[in-house]
Amino acid sequence: MDDMKFSRRESLGLAGLAAGMAAAPSLARAAAAPSKATPAFKTRIDFKDPEWNRDVYTRIDADIDPTKEKCGWLKGKAYGVRPNEPVRQLFGVEGFSFVRTKRLEDGSYRRMLREIVFYRDLETGEILRNWHNPYTDETVKVVPIANDPFNFTISQWAPEPPSYGGLNTDKPPRKPFLQDWEEGPDGTLILRTDIDMQYPNALDPAKWVRESSGTMNRVSEHFIYTVQRKDVENPRLTHIPHIGAWSRITPWLPWMLMGQAEGHVNYFTHFQTIEEGEKGLPADLVAAARAMDEKWLHAPTEDYGPSLSSLENYAREQQPAPVPAGWTPPKPPPAPKALVRKPE
Repeated sequence: MDDMKFSRRESLGLAGLAAGMAAAPSLARAAAAPSKATPAFKTRIDFKDPEWNRDVYTRIDADIDPTKEKCGWLKGKAYGVRPNEPVRQLFGVEGFSFVRTKRLEDGSYRRMLREIVFYRDLETGEILRNWHNPYTDETVKVVPIANDPFNFTISQWAPEPPSYGGLNTDKPPRKPFLQDWEEGPDGTLILRTDIDMQYPNALDPAKWVRESSGTMNRVSEHFIYTVQRKDVENPRLTHIPHIGAWSRITPWLPWMLMGQAEGHVNYFTHFQTIEEGEKGLPADLVAAARAMDEKWLHAPTEDYGPSLSSLENYAREQQPAPVPAGWTPPKPPPAPKALVRKPE
């Protein structure tokens, strides 16, 4: 089946996820009944039906009832990867999103989302405002991910990759929206999605000398959702609770001030629905988001844009760091010498 081409949050180990999902009490029991504004949606499982895929993905990623908003939460770590040395844990990653949908005239759904992600100290767990970069031996200002909005349309046709304000011009052929599903253990269904992109970097290296990884930006994101079959088939459930994880391969984050150094960052996170919304989120995350703006604790109520990635937002909101005289990007250690066996 064709993989879904969205670039938002989700990916984890199958057996553990499925077992955890099956063992946990169903979150669906406390769900409010659909409002009168809820459009009809398909619940009979049919992996080959593009409309079923459209409806069930809308119910997973958001809430198909336009009067409700859905809260999602993720947590994990980010790792530094360079040649000739072990992978290094850099910092914790934790954030949340609020999303709402509206039905469009052609039967598709517009998904309207705000998301914010903070970084945590690996030892203390505190939200980082500054971070000591072990590659450059300097302390840098941390810039959280704060995307408002990140919207796209979910239809019976496979969506185009995000345009990122026109930077990504990839236009794949139009295909039915058929996702990568499989049966899991203990009454679960497992959905895989991924996206691999390369497009012009919003951070021109001539201007953003220390922030830019180069003229092109290469990103790969991979997701896995685990849901209960009975929740998918439940016509009263306008949102389908789920657990899963998101992994991302991305250039050095601009605020790390690595320039065009060799290497990249890998994110590995787990995620889930937060049925209680703001009340179910960590208090310090809520406080940090509210200190930036109350809007981060609510989904958009209308569609607006453009929808930009964190790099595009960085280019709009930040200023290039000063370049010290003689500065060059940090280099990885040299390759170890091959072991040579002496003749016996």
